[in-house]
Amino acid sequence: MIRDWKPEEDIQSGFAVTIRHVVGDTMDESDQKKMKPKKEKKAKERKAAAKNTKAEGVGKSQASGMMSGVSGKKQGFEWNPAKSVGIRLFLIFFITIVLFVVTLGQISYTMAKNIIQSNAADANQQTIIQTSDKLDIILSNYQNLSSYDSELQAMLTEYTAGGSDYDMFALEKKIREKLNNEITADSNIKAIYIIPPKKNKIFSAGIMSRSTEQITAEPWVEELLKEKKTMWLPTRTETDSPYFSMARSLGSMHDFSQVYIFVIELHADVLNKQLKGIDLGDGGRIQLLNPELKVVSSNETSELGEDSKWTFMSSENREGRSGSTVEEDPNGNDILAVYDDLNVNGWTVVGAIPTELLTKDAKRILFITNLAVVIVIIIAILIGMWMVHMIARPLGKLSMLMREGAKGNLNVRTDHQSKDEIGQLSASFNEMMGQITGLVRQTSSTAQDVLSTAAALSDASKKTALSAKEIAVATEEIANGASSLAVEAERGSDLTSNISDQMHVVVTANEEMSKAARHVESSSERGTKHLNDLLNRTHETEDMTRSMMKKVDGLKETTSSVVKVLEVLQNITKQTNILSLNATIEAARAGAAGRGFMVVADEIRQLADQSRQSIDMVSQITEKIMKEMNETVQVLLDANPLFKAQMDSVKETNEIFESVQQQMVDFIARLDSVTDSIDGLNQSQVVLSEAMGNVSAVAEESSATSEEVASLSSEQQSVSNQLVDLSEKLENVSNELKETLSRFTL
Repeated sequence: MIRDWKPEEDIQSGFAVTIRHVVGDTMDESDQKKMKPKKEKKAKERKAAAKNTKAEGVGKSQASGMMSGVSGKKQGFEWNPAKSVGIRLFLIFFITIVLFVVTLGQISYTMAKNIIQSNAADANQQTIIQTSDKLDIILSNYQNLSSYDSELQAMLTEYTAGGSDYDMFALEKKIREKLNNEITADSNIKAIYIIPPKKNKIFSAGIMSRSTEQITAEPWVEELLKEKKTMWLPTRTETDSPYFSMARSLGSMHDFSQVYIFVIELHADVLNKQLKGIDLGDGGRIQLLNPELKVVSSNETSELGEDSKWTFMSSENREGRSGSTVEEDPNGNDILAVYDDLNVNGWTVVGAIPTELLTKDAKRILFITNLAVVIVIIIAILIGMWMVHMIARPLGKLSMLMREGAKGNLNVRTDHQSKDEIGQLSASFNEMMGQITGLVRQTSSTAQDVLSTAAALSDASKKTALSAKEIAVATEEIANGASSLAVEAERGSDLTSNISDQMHVVVTANEEMSKAARHVESSSERGTKHLNDLLNRTHETEDMTRSMMKKVDGLKETTSSVVKVLEVLQNITKQTNILSLNATIEAARAGAAGRGFMVVADEIRQLADQSRQSIDMVSQITEKIMKEMNETVQVLLDANPLFKAQMDSVKETNEIFESVQQQMVDFIARLDSVTDSIDGLNQSQVVLSEAMGNVSAVAEESSATSEEVASLSSEQQSVSNQLVDLSEKLENVSNELKETLSRFTL
């Protein structure tokens, strides 16, 4: 019954019943009061007809006004809130209370819902964190199984070192026995196997779910052989017993380049038992996800090894390693999800429960809110009925009396008496009607006086209009003459202004010409100065050339001396060579006793050859220097006439610049004289322009004054005409006012 209840329908039906009840009461009272005014008005009509015809007409008008007012009251109840104060007050009060109660209920429901969700999130978060810590301990034990077994490490190291076939077979047997002992000690271990670096065989114990070729073909095998680390592999479900694996790289103690892979396959029940023991409430689900969102374990075994549908748990969609969030499941239902990451391998424990189940107790608040809304609606309807009775009915009666007064019946009065605002309004209405009655009587007597005054004012206005017309004609002729004078003065002022502008152009051009002449003079002075500097530098260059020729001649003599010295050295070299040959001959004659001397003679001959070669090289260099010096002397001799020609050209150019400079000085002097003349002419032009401006200003002022007088005369004539029209209108209005006042009943 409560679930099928719709408060909106009850509100609408209750509101309609209340309005009909209020309207019905109002209509009944109106009908009852309508009959009494009819009888009273009919009696007044009969009495008025017995007195005189005018009173009879007034009585009929008053009776018809009252009848229309009463019928207007019957038909004037407005359902539109914009036209009925009672309906508007009722709606404001009704909507305000209902809206307040509904809002308060919704806020209470929302706050309770949020508090329940927050408490559930905190409780479930603690449960998930404890589960995560427990799984960390369990998985850490299996991860450390290979790290702390020194005996297994020693066996692998010995196997890596190699040995006879028998020794290797014995080691393999010991390794398998060691692995079998681990499986026997822990029933949760499905299989253990070790993959050597060459992947040619596998040391295994327990029930392997796949062949050696299938295992070694996995991509994680190559990854672990290249990089030493630990990998946790997701749950596989291709066998009857689902399992997950831990793979870890192990290095040999003597050869770190030899890497073994230690793999433990664990029954999925190791994790499933832990998750199934967690109760998050009705509809709660829990999953253990790897970073790729594969379901490693779940309290629903059908989800093992599949992709999780909770995509919001990806690393980019959540914040932090632990927390809670409200998301939508694949079916579009809101769920409260709490999560925490394992420290050992980064897997995430996720618990989720539908928010609808968490907040089902909060719906009691919603039910209480709906019940309170119904009660408040009933109370608001009752109070609204009382407000309509206390406010709308007196205002309706007062409105009817106002309509009677608007039709001309100034005898209407209200009998409502109370101390509230409506009572004060009724008293003010009675007082207003009394004041209006007195005002109409006074206005009626005043209208007659206004009518007689309007006739006298009309005669005076006509005489004034005739005089104003004659003055306007004379003033207009004066204004036309002043306008012609102003136009001629303005033309003279424009011509003077044009001459002044031309003078400004001439002055500006003269100033620019003066600046250009002085710039040319300055440039001539700088050119003359630069040419003098060039002439001096040319003289210096000529002197340096002569000095260079002298030094080159001295260098030639020095080089000739070097050649003579080289000739002497060549002769010495030849003599040394001859002496070495003689020494060699004498040593050969001496036989074995002269071998040492023969060696010395050979060294002397070699030194003589080297000296000869060096002297030849120096001789070639000296000849090259002599040749280049001769060429240099010839170049200097050729350049000397050019320097002389350059000096002559510089002198001629210098004379030209000096002549130009002198001519520019004369030109500037003449230009200054012209400038003085133009300045005098410009001053005269300024005086003339000011005089014309004064004449033009006086003419314009005179014209403006004349036009203003003409305008005032025209305006006076227009005002006089308007005054005549207003006098006629005043007379008409006085007559209309008299007729209008005759309609009021006093």
